[in-house]
Order: sequence, then structure tokens, then C-alpha cells
Amino acid sequence: MTRKFLAEIAFMFMLSLVLAACGGGNDKSKDKAGEGEKGKGYGVKDIKIATGGTGGTYYPLGGDLANFIQKATGVETNAVTSGASTENLAMIKKGEAEVAFTQTDIATYAVEGTNMFKEKVDNIKGMGGLYPETIQLVTTEKSGIHSVEDLKGKKVSVGESESGTLANAEQILEMYGLSLDDVKAHDLSFDDSMAGMQDGTIDAAFITASTPTGAVEGLSATEKVVIVPIDQDKITALIEKYPYYSKETIKKGTYDAKNDIHTVAVQAMLVVKSDLSDDLVYEMTKAIYENRDKISHEKGKQINVEQALNGMTIDLHPGAKKYFDEKGITTGTK
Repeated sequence: MTRKFLAEIAFMFMLSLVLAACGGGNDKSKDKAGEGEKGKGYGVKDIKIATGGTGGTYYPLGGDLANFIQKATGVETNAVTSGASTENLAMIKKGEAEVAFTQTDIATYAVEGTNMFKEKVDNIKGMGGLYPETIQLVTTEKSGIHSVEDLKGKKVSVGESESGTLANAEQILEMYGLSLDDVKAHDLSFDDSMAGMQDGTIDAAFITASTPTGAVEGLSATEKVVIVPIDQDKITALIEKYPYYSKETIKKGTYDAKNDIHTVAVQAMLVVKSDLSDDLVYEMTKAIYENRDKISHEKGKQINVEQALNGMTIDLHPGAKKYFDEKGITTGTK
């Protein structure tokens, strides 16, 4: 054998070792990618959940949901504070969040570009409903108000300007052939509404919030609170025209009520950016609804997968739809 030939053999041997090493490195990379596939295969670096203020329900609940999502997907997920429903949808539109808490009615207005939305939010899809935000028509025993019709000519807080509560008030009045022009409307916060009833400057107030509501409980400490029911035929008509509402009952004993009170609710819900991958949204949806028993906030007890599509009028994200289809839930029951 010539030295040249031996050198060529040695070169080929060394080359094969190098190639084998490179191949082994690629295999290890694939293994690592496989191990972190959940975190790296969804096309997002992190997930931000737009919630609300730290003193509300959305923020602490969002913290639990963020933990579930991160554990299920491997994607870093954080709950961020915000001004709640309306601002949250603006954050989605601007790409500042991937997931957001809102209400079924607010989401509908956003998609349509109506009420408080001057232009459409065209990059959101539904993920699922959480718990009811009950429309409560609050008054006191001394007001003499027992029905929606009795509001005519009265001093009524209809919610802050451009709020979801204001739209709820207008739509319920509409079912009774009334409008804001038929009442002495005041645009007040929940706390200011209760203070107004206490000092007699307000006769009644529309409140859209989960029950029991702290502001109303505060009023009940000094006044005999009355929650005005909505008639069943009006509830039916309201849901038919505005399908983001659902039937709701305020249980006997709430605010010392002697009987169940029939009303309506919109649902607190989650929306997602429409361009998130189907696989990611499927995993997020599954993580949330299958960890309901681990939610530390009391509202976790009200999250029910069987009712998650109640009042849902915007399109579901395909990833969320896949999860609900697997559960046999394809439409919300009103």
C-alpha cells in the first residue's frame, strides 16, 4: 500500500466519524425539539391574557388559567392587568394580547363594530364561556318600584357611558316599549349608584355583574334591597333579538330575597386572536375546562363546560370547536 492510499483511507475514516457526529447532533436536536415541542411548535413566543384590574374577578382567575395553559403547552403564559372587557378587545386588535376576558355582548359589539366600538375588531374568535354576569335591576323597598314598567319617570342609573351595562339597560327597556328618554337616566358607576339610592338621588340602577355583587351587598346593609324581575315573555323576546343573553335566576336568599328572581345574563367569556394555531387553542381550551376543579377563585365553581357556549354569538376558533365537538357540545342552550 502506498502512503497516498493509506492517507486517503485515513481521510475517509475521519470524514465518516465527523458525519456520524453531525448526524448524532441532529438527532439530539430533534429529541430536544420533541421534548419542547409543546412550547416551540405553536408559532408564538409567549401568551398574554388580558384580564382586568387587580381588585376584580378577571385578574386572579386569569392567573390560574395562565398556569394551566403554560403547563399544558410549554408556552410562557401571563395574566396582565387592563381596563377589562372593552379595552381587552382593543388589546387583541392591536396585537398586545393573545387571549382576553370579555362578555358575550361586548364581543358581539366588537365583531359588529357597534355601540362602544367605532370600528370592527376583526381578529377575534370565541374560546368559551366562563360564568354568568347577571343583569340586576336594583332598587329599594321604599322606592315602590316592582316592575320594569315602574321605571317610567324615575331616576335610574343605567351604567357608565359606553359601558356594557348601558347597552343592557337600553335593550331591556326596549322589550317593555320604553327608552332612556322615558326615565331620568344617570350614567353612574356601581358604587355611585348604590350611594345614590342610599341618599335618595337615585330610585333604581341597572347592574351587570356576577352575584352577589359587593356594591349591592353594601347597600343591603342599610336598605331593604329589591331586585326587580324580568317577565318570562320579555326574556324570551330579548334572547330572540339579542342571542348573547341567556336565562338566569338569582337564587332565593341572595340579598335576603324571599323568592328566586328571574332575569337574564351575559356570559363572562374568553376570546383569542384568530390567527393562533388550531392545535394551540385546542390545548388551551382543554387545559382550562379540564382543570376547573383546581381554580382557586370561587368563580371556578361556576365554570361549566356544558354551558360554555351559552350566549355565544361570535364564531368559535376552530381549535376550541374541536374540543367542544369532542365533548358533544355544539350549541349553547338559552
